[in-house]
Amino acid sequence: MESGVRAAQHLRQVLLFFVFLEGSSVLSETWSYSVAEEMETGSSIANIIKDMGVGDLAARGARVIFDNYQPYLWLELETGNLLLNEKLDREALCGTSEPCILHFQVLLENPLQFFQAELLVEDINDHSPTFPEKVIFLNISEGTSSIGAVFLLKRAQDLDVGNNSIQNYNLSTNSHFHVSIRNRGDGRKYPELVLDKGLDREEQAEFRLTLTALDGGSPPKTGTSQIRIIVLDVNDNAPEFAQALYQVQILENSPVGSLVAKVTAKDLDSGTNGEVSYTLFHSSQEMSKTFELNALSGEIRLIKTLDFETTSSYEIDLEASDGGGLSGKCSVSIQVVDVNDNYPELTISSLTSPVPENSPETEVALFRIRDRDSGENGKTVCSIQDGVPFTLDPSVGNFYRLMTEGGLDRESRAEYNITITVTDMGTPRLTTQHTITVQVSDVNDNAPAFTQTSYTLFVQENNSPALHIGTISATDSDSGSNAHITYSLLPTHDPQLALDSLISINADNGQLFALRALDYEALETFEFQVGATDQGSPVLSSQALVRVLVLDANDNVPFVLYPLQNASAPCCAGGPGRPLWVAALCLRDTILVTWWMSVARGPCPRATSMRCV
Repeated sequence: MESGVRAAQHLRQVLLFFVFLEGSSVLSETWSYSVAEEMETGSSIANIIKDMGVGDLAARGARVIFDNYQPYLWLELETGNLLLNEKLDREALCGTSEPCILHFQVLLENPLQFFQAELLVEDINDHSPTFPEKVIFLNISEGTSSIGAVFLLKRAQDLDVGNNSIQNYNLSTNSHFHVSIRNRGDGRKYPELVLDKGLDREEQAEFRLTLTALDGGSPPKTGTSQIRIIVLDVNDNAPEFAQALYQVQILENSPVGSLVAKVTAKDLDSGTNGEVSYTLFHSSQEMSKTFELNALSGEIRLIKTLDFETTSSYEIDLEASDGGGLSGKCSVSIQVVDVNDNYPELTISSLTSPVPENSPETEVALFRIRDRDSGENGKTVCSIQDGVPFTLDPSVGNFYRLMTEGGLDRESRAEYNITITVTDMGTPRLTTQHTITVQVSDVNDNAPAFTQTSYTLFVQENNSPALHIGTISATDSDSGSNAHITYSLLPTHDPQLALDSLISINADNGQLFALRALDYEALETFEFQVGATDQGSPVLSSQALVRVLVLDANDNVPFVLYPLQNASAPCCAGGPGRPLWVAALCLRDTILVTWWMSVARGPCPRATSMRCV
């Protein structure tokens, strides 16, 4: 096998087609790549720009997501290279499972697109065979074992797989035994010690042999164990199990100490030759940490919590041995039954907040859900609370999009707390909730509004200059600069009215000031328009009418219109009914005229009135 990465091996597994769902797409083709375990961090695996035909990865928000959310690879956005983020240990990732495939997706957010991919982690020969025991003890009775008798030996273990796993066993040279290899249905090779020559305890009571395990690497790695054979006196009955295969089921949430199974073997011999004890045979380290066998009763009990999602079944080989060295074998198949012990998981991939008000249907969040359980326990239902203007849009690969139903109105509501609820279909049902806070940002969609459509202000004439005569006010339901109001005087259409010399306005607070003293006799009333403008984009404004009434003050002294001040007073010379003199007094707009009329026997005052000219 080459030491480098066999990158970009495009194994076309199915026809290429596109699935469009609300603007997102996923390719059903699976892009397959491979890498040898222990490859250095930073090694290049592939180039997705060349392979998948996509570009501008940074702008499209490209990322790599593995099914177990581990960052085995990272994507170099500038070049499109998929690089190793860490050294991969195939044995730690997949154990003895073969092939070792890590599934992942290349996610492009803008627009939303998915590429399914898988990474094959190839085995290298980095482990040597090891035997569970340095010394294997065998007790063989003289005379009872015929030529060709087979004695099972504990196999060596090699964490590598395929050709790098154990391929052969050798036995040191001797005249009584040779080793043969038996292949079981699971592909594993087991050594057997075969008797070539009858044993005579009196001739040789003990044998010490070396068993060597070889893997298929180049060069092969080896491991050894010593076989110590004790030749015993005759014991002609071996223990026999009631069943060759025990099949049991156990719930994954069973407490530590639970009884898994009980095996039974009988031996027809008597005395020590008929006393049976039980041991685990071909037991891995993981098996020994999970189950405990009572050597006397044959009970198998749980000593470690089970997890269906990690291991769904176990195969245990047991040996029953009597006091004379004979033994029998059986197997126990343990199926772990899934229970609903995993809560649904929700992972946010992207979140947009704030969302501008009045925007059309908008994606707020993209998230993915999953449940590690199986069957109905792993099926999920996703929802949000009622009464909010948002919807859930199912996408691909258990991805969902949180969308607005349409334009939002910040003035009605500026913030939403959206609770996403994910519930599985197991018994009992398990629920996970995640709350997303969405802020609504303001746009300038409200013009300033005056508190009154028109204002009437009263000013006493002869006022002092810069007198505050009143205030106009407007409000804007927007926020920020969109709600900042500036007041102004609008141009008047009356050419006779010099408004700029009469009135000024404070642009910030709408206060109106008389710039000079007003004269009721010259200008009794006048009106003008004021404007209120916000600072949004586009700018919005409104206007209101202001009417100013000047109040009269008693600031004019009466004066005589007739007779003139330097003339002598007229006398009554014309007889009855003719005026002698007239006095006039200006009172506002009316002249009170008093007529002194001459009558036959003296003056008789008589009054009337007329309009002041």
